[in-house]
Amino acid sequence: QVQLVESGGGLVQAGGSLRLSCAASGRTFSSYRMGWFRQAPDKGREFVAGINRSGGNTYYADSVKGRFTISRDNAKNAGYLQMNSLKPEDTAVYYCAADRGVIPTTNPNTYDYWGQGTQITVSS
Repeated sequence: QVQLVESGGGLVQAGGSLRLSCAASGRTFSSYRMGWFRQAPDKGREFVAGINRSGGNTYYADSVKGRFTISRDNAKNAGYLQMNSLKPEDTAVYYCAADRGVIPTTNPNTYDYWGQGTQITVSS
């Protein structure tokens, strides 16, 4: 089992940047694939980015491709989401998730472990 805690959320103007962190504790973090999801008010949980166990393969939603970068540091038991060129439509609660699967998927139901979420608000 792994516990996840996100940090780094906040309020930013359109065009700005933020970096989210996901601190993992418990079992060896390198045994888990990781994903970032987001949920806006009155919407379902949406895949943002995913990364495999080693960090060698990354996956992105079309809406964030070229603007967001997912990474991980297994030695620090941490994952990250660098968000650049933020837009008002990026406003949501962002969650990190982990699972013992091999390749990250876009379906949130395939992830067993979730953080509590961190709010990102992008003003226009």
